[in-house]
Amino acid sequence: MPTPTTHSVNPSGTRVLRVLRRVAMHLSGGVLGALMLASAIANAQRVEWPAYGGDLGSTKYSTLTQINRDNVKSLQKAWEWATGEVPTTNPSARPGSFEATPLMIGDTLFLSTSFNRVVALDANTGRELWSYDPKVYATGQPSNGTGFVHRGVATWSDGHQRRIFMNSRWNLIALDASTGAPIKSFGDTGVVDLTRELARNGKPVNKLHYTETSPPVVWRNLVIVGNGVADRLIYPNDPPGDVQAFDVKSGKRVWDWSPVPRGPHDDGADTWHDDSWKTTGHTNVWAPFSVDDKRGLVYLPVSTPSNDWYGGARLGDDLDAESIVCLDARHGKRVWSFQTVHHGLWDYDLPAAPVLGTVRVDGAERDIVAVPAKTGFLFVFDRVTGKPIWPIVEHSVPQSDVPGEKAAQSQPVPTKPAPFAKQGFGFGDVIDFTPAIRARALDATKDYRLGPLFTPPSMGGTIVMPGAIGGAGWGGGAFDPTTGMLYIKATNSPALYKIYQPPKSDTVDAAYTADLTQQGLRLTFPSDSGARVPPLPINKPPYGTLAAIDLNTGETAWNVPIGDTPSIRNNPILKGVTLPPMLGVAGAPGPIVTAGGLVFLTGGGSTLYAVDARSGQVLWSAELGQNGYATPMTYRTAGGKQFVVIATGAARGAKLVAFALP
Repeated sequence: MPTPTTHSVNPSGTRVLRVLRRVAMHLSGGVLGALMLASAIANAQRVEWPAYGGDLGSTKYSTLTQINRDNVKSLQKAWEWATGEVPTTNPSARPGSFEATPLMIGDTLFLSTSFNRVVALDANTGRELWSYDPKVYATGQPSNGTGFVHRGVATWSDGHQRRIFMNSRWNLIALDASTGAPIKSFGDTGVVDLTRELARNGKPVNKLHYTETSPPVVWRNLVIVGNGVADRLIYPNDPPGDVQAFDVKSGKRVWDWSPVPRGPHDDGADTWHDDSWKTTGHTNVWAPFSVDDKRGLVYLPVSTPSNDWYGGARLGDDLDAESIVCLDARHGKRVWSFQTVHHGLWDYDLPAAPVLGTVRVDGAERDIVAVPAKTGFLFVFDRVTGKPIWPIVEHSVPQSDVPGEKAAQSQPVPTKPAPFAKQGFGFGDVIDFTPAIRARALDATKDYRLGPLFTPPSMGGTIVMPGAIGGAGWGGGAFDPTTGMLYIKATNSPALYKIYQPPKSDTVDAAYTADLTQQGLRLTFPSDSGARVPPLPINKPPYGTLAAIDLNTGETAWNVPIGDTPSIRNNPILKGVTLPPMLGVAGAPGPIVTAGGLVFLTGGGSTLYAVDARSGQVLWSAELGQNGYATPMTYRTAGGKQFVVIATGAARGAKLVAFALP
């Protein structure tokens, strides 16, 4: 069974082992000394992955070097574990993609599945130890429209007991790490209703419209959670984006913070014109977030208010929407904030955990927070003061012609680093593998509005780049503290935002919104043989890239295509066409980086890559047989073996796959 005790993490273990052996030689009783030595050696060899992002600062960095540039070519599959989840008898509930990044504590993996089960596995073999099923499928499909997904769990220990925290739909659940049983002293027999205290204007939150996809964060004796709200839900008093903190032992709420003002004198209330703060919802923190453990500062990537594409009902800049917000984790009070998009109209949520690190800028050591954005910008701030490390300037942007809309006059643009993703869309960006394909793409785009980043949605339709995935996705960046290098996976996939007047329903009550049935703009082709020809993207490759950005200087070291898209490479319409060696792959999952000089990621495709952190060169890859739509992780067990683990597939075929050296 998994152990509830904590274990030390040692980068190499070599020096510690020498000391332990000398100590053991002086112990009386040969058997006792041998047992103590064996236990100490195991603890010294074990290197854990104790938080979703590797640590509370979301660096996604591991000190492990057993798998490195020189031997990664020998990496092979070690084991796999199948979730076994299948569609239920409830036709409105189905498992979506398997997106979890497990924790590893004491040779046990803890993870969540698509159906929000919590599972403990033996980290050496993948053998299932226990599972807990909250039976969320009984409530029907979440309002996000993508099927049930969940990306991970959080853990707490006082050195005597360990708890696993899972935020599932509208519940926060505390489990005993050794058995998987609910902690009956937490909340109501192990469960806290996250919507219980979130009424707006006297109206309770519709629980079916409230969900969770990213793991909670545990800091000291607090478990802190955000929430998810489907973009398609647009009605007055739709679910709010409050961030809440609960006592890890009792489940009592300690504090909550609202990203939307609650009164006319609150910070930023004047940026929500006509008191629109009274009824506007969303503005939630659905993405993972980070904590400065020593200082007790929590960094929140805040999303877009309702609705994502039309702001006529919430004119003004709408602070703290699409902002990085730093709170004091002790009581939830704001320390500083910065808005990355004014009056958002593009679904440009901040999608990823802010990355904490220490770098040397102009000869001075700086504690920084780096914020990857869907826009393709990386915002970098002093972690304590919120002052930008490099200047951020306001640039004039195109204006809206939608009735009742008033786009912001300008938007913030970092002077450093350079954008890591393609920004804006013009006729020069259309797919051009052949003259005929280019002509077809030009014809397909000629009636839409094109332009630079922040060209607003329009009644006739605007093609925007980056699209809804980003830029950066929820996988965010990975930071190597020894070099100051940040690695970011980007997606270059445009979206079509065409504004229309929607019919009124129980879930939509708005003057305008975007017609998302046309969001994915694709080129279709007739078939002479009658066989289906898969559509092609409207834009030219690369569709996904991996960038290395030096946070000491703000300069981009390299930016290379990553991943491939078989539906394009094998498309019969492209038979005989010479394609780039790597097309790149669109997708939200991100990378991890190790002291072995390797960056591991899928980027959202069906191949796991090991990339040289110095150059971006692919050193090893493994076909997974299905999409690996998750961020990987790595660890070393007490037996001394390093594993790299990735979640793959969806629904019935979902598997967790582990790789190791032979």
